Parts: sequence; structure tokens; C-alpha cells
Amino acid sequence: MTAPTMTRPVRLGTRPSPMAMEQTGRFATAFRARYPDVTLDIVKITSEGDRHNGPLAQIGGKGAFTRRADEQLLDGRVDATIACAKDLPSPHDRIPGICVGAVLPREDVRDVLVLPASHAPATLAELPPGTRVGTSAPRRAALLAALYPMLVPVPIRGNADTRLAALDADTLGADVMIAALSGLRRLGLADRAAQILDPSVWLPATGAGIVVIEHRSDDHTTQRLLAPLSHTATHTLLDAERAALACLHGSCLTAASAYATLDEAADAITMHAAVLDPAGGTPIRTARTGPGDQPESVGRQAAEQLLAAGATRLLGTQP
Repeated sequence: MTAPTMTRPVRLGTRPSPMAMEQTGRFATAFRARYPDVTLDIVKITSEGDRHNGPLAQIGGKGAFTRRADEQLLDGRVDATIACAKDLPSPHDRIPGICVGAVLPREDVRDVLVLPASHAPATLAELPPGTRVGTSAPRRAALLAALYPMLVPVPIRGNADTRLAALDADTLGADVMIAALSGLRRLGLADRAAQILDPSVWLPATGAGIVVIEHRSDDHTTQRLLAPLSHTATHTLLDAERAALACLHGSCLTAASAYATLDEAADAITMHAAVLDPAGGTPIRTARTGPGDQPESVGRQAAEQLLAAGATRLLGTQP
């Protein structure tokens, strides 16, 4: 493919954490292989979420890891940004003028239990009552309350590598922690997973395992560069999940899960959606299957089923 004529480098904004740099490196390799004559410059942008050590709700929560990058994108200091889909604000909260240009192939959606390096092997069910489980995700805290009420969720912050180091040094403020398996794999630390949690029970995050590259809506040159690099099936899944999240008016502060699967042979997409009870009560769950070329519709219909089943009551108890 002949790339659009570029008279300057394409500037890609990314968080500077080791995990973010790993996913940025994978995308940069694919970009440079396809467009060897186009210079791609990596611009490191430290987010508010990276600087803030307290609860994300104190700094607005929504977009804490993307706001600074969005600002630089909209004012032209960078041409594209790369982030984990689960860190993006919900579509109804998204800053106008930004759109998804490409997504990388979906990685593993599962969460895992991580123990200190010196800890004997154990599962969540085997941990002693009162064990402090580190997580800052309301979804994970609600799942702990529902499935393992004898355990105590406690908030933790920091990048995955620093959290692991603090866990091993007994300075994290938690006895064990929950992490994303895909993130551990990006860091070459998948062997730290003491227990891989079943996604049919331990519901995945919306956008789990998906890396998104965004651009300005009116930047058609960057749009044309990014489009061929997007993984079509993953993009379809992301569209369905974010449509469900938007219908629920959910965010990173919402204890909810919207997880889509695609049957490419049947050209059908299934949305598994749930709103959880932060107090540990029974979640409201649904599954909706529809045409693979209508992901947004399938996502919205699943969310509407949740709302019709009373999910508004649970959503009203969340930030």
C-alpha cells in the first residue's frame, strides 16, 4: 500500500510506563513495517493517573489516564495516542473530536490472583478470612464481595511493575492483589499468576486486553494510515462493548462488565453484560447474540436488557 504523503513525522503519544511502552513498541513495529518511508516518533506523556497516588475518584476518575494525552492530541502536539481500551472514558464521556483509528488484536481478558514472591501457592478460596486483596477496580471489589466475602478489598495504586515490587516488599498495603493476565504477559511476568480466574464467573473488564490507537476526527491523513493496521475482529468486539457501556452510562468507576465474543464462522456476536452490586449482592446479568456486522446494536440491546431487569438500582449505588 502506498502511504499518504507525509512531510513530517507522525507523533504517537503514550504513557511512559513499562507496560505502555511494550504495547507502543508492538504497534510501532507494525507501523514501520507497513510504512517504512514514514517516520514514527514516540512522545511520552505522563498522565494524571500516573502522578496521583490516591483514589482515582479524587481526580475525576473518568479519563485519569488519558486526559493529558487527549489535550496534546486535540491541540496538535501529537497526531495519535495509544492506550488500553479499559482506560478510555465511556463514549458518552469522551471528548468530542477524538475517534478510534486502529486496535491491536485482543489479548487475554482474564484477571489473575498475584501472591507475594515468598507466599505459598494458594487460590482466592484458600486465603484466610480477612486477607487484604489489593485492587482499585470497582468491578473487582464487587466480585470479591459477591464471591469471596471473607476477603477484604483494599485500594492500591501504581503501575503493574511497581505494585508487584511493593507486594513483594510488603509495602503495598495489601497481602495479595488482582491483576490483568495480559498486563503481566506484556511485562514478561505471567509466571506471577497464582490463579487464573474463570471469566464466566470472574467477569472481565469492558475492553479488557484491547489496545486502542486514536486520532483527531478531522485528521484524515492519520486516519488512512491507521485503518489498515486495525484488527477487524477486535474492533468489532470493542464497538459492541463500548456501545453497552455507553447505554449504561458506565465508566471506570462503574462495577460492570461488558464482554463480547465473536463467532466469525456464523458471523454472530454475543454480548455478555452484567451490572454488579458493590455490596456483594446478586449481579444482574444477560447475554445477547446478534449479527456480527451490527456490534453497536447488539451491545445496546444487551445493556437495555440489564436496565429493564433493574440494573438502574445497582448503578445508582455507584459513583
